[in-house]
Amino acid sequence: MELLEKSDKEIKDIAQPIWDNLVKSSNIKDYGGFTKDFSSQMLYGANEVELGKQWANNKLLTSLSEKQEYLGTIRRNQFITVLYKQTSQTMPGEFLGRLVLGEEDGLVKVFGATIY
Repeated sequence: MELLEKSDKEIKDIAQPIWDNLVKSSNIKDYGGFTKDFSSQMLYGANEVELGKQWANNKLLTSLSEKQEYLGTIRRNQFITVLYKQTSQTMPGEFLGRLVLGEEDGLVKVFGATIY
């Protein structure tokens, strides 16, 4: 796919449905949906029990707004980080969403996803 050769606009178009799915799946605690685009490396560290604990102990992760603002991309090595200004339906303030994309077996996969 040559992800690294794509323009920022093309990266945004690839990343947005992945981010939207992560937000939706996190809000409803859907492990299968949440991890469907994960790289094998991410799947190794994101087992169902660990994610369940995070969903139970962090209200932000289950109250994410479906509206967010794309901030841009950062390219480093074989990865592209896509940044979002993310809000919550129940918690005040703005949060930084970070989605790290790369290629695995010719497909775009998630190599990192965090909310700060």
